Amino acid sequence: MLPEEREWHRLRQLLKEKAIEARSARLERFRRQGRAFRVYVAGETPATGKSPATSRTPTRPSRMATALLILEFIAAVTLVWVVVQGVQALQQLNREARAAQTLPTLTPTPWVRAVVLPGGHTPPNAPGGARPNLEEIPEHLRPYVQVSAPVSLPTPSPEHPIRIRIPAIGVDAPIVLGDGWEQLKKGVGWHIGSGLPGRPGNVVLSAHNDIYGEIFRDLDKLQPGDAIYIHTQTQTYTYVVTSSHIVEPTEVEWMAPTQEPAVTLISCYPYMVNTHRIIVRGHLQAGQ
Repeated sequence: MLPEEREWHRLRQLLKEKAIEARSARLERFRRQGRAFRVYVAGETPATGKSPATSRTPTRPSRMATALLILEFIAAVTLVWVVVQGVQALQQLNREARAAQTLPTLTPTPWVRAVVLPGGHTPPNAPGGARPNLEEIPEHLRPYVQVSAPVSLPTPSPEHPIRIRIPAIGVDAPIVLGDGWEQLKKGVGWHIGSGLPGRPGNVVLSAHNDIYGEIFRDLDKLQPGDAIYIHTQTQTYTYVVTSSHIVEPTEVEWMAPTQEPAVTLISCYPYMVNTHRIIVRGHLQAGQ
């Protein structure tokens, strides 16, 4: 017999004994008060309540007594069950309350980097020269946006892009990891977390149009079908231009992941004005 079964059997036995004792005491009290009397069967003596010939044989309980005993036992078991369920429910409520009151583990608030498309800056001929254009960032988000502070860059791997060529507009430039202000001084910036060349996903690349080499100055001259070559350490992938768009700086949905292998080129627009962005979208050439 399992320990749980032994405990349950012991509890039932104790409840049964308690019920019998309570019933006997109640009947005895009723007899003393004259509210109950004992019925003797033939041959029993009032003194002992037993027949001399069968003094050692207990009388058989009546059907009513048996029924009452069963009802008392059922009531006792039900009461125990209700108490157990109540205790378990209370414990569960306490656990839920403690969980609700537990403060979450605080982590540093990440810098918001995707409220505007990358590469935004004031024109070089503007008062103060070229600098990150905070005016295009929604005012309530400006205190949280990282502009020129150092960023955490991933460790380069053979799958990261390292070079871009666009023969139609004479582009041949290095690709650096990250598209912050400092990174775009060195070349075309790969948006951290965007797709990898040749794989399903959106390879997001940006560069300036009127400063630091004007690498993406002529994006507006690209036509559907023009080739974009993206190099990694081990392979070159060919993307084909499919569309171009002039958008607001806050239309960051162009940086969202894609199911198919795609590339998105981003730069300020128009030249030396920089109030908008130009987007050129391409897709991986079939067969690669």
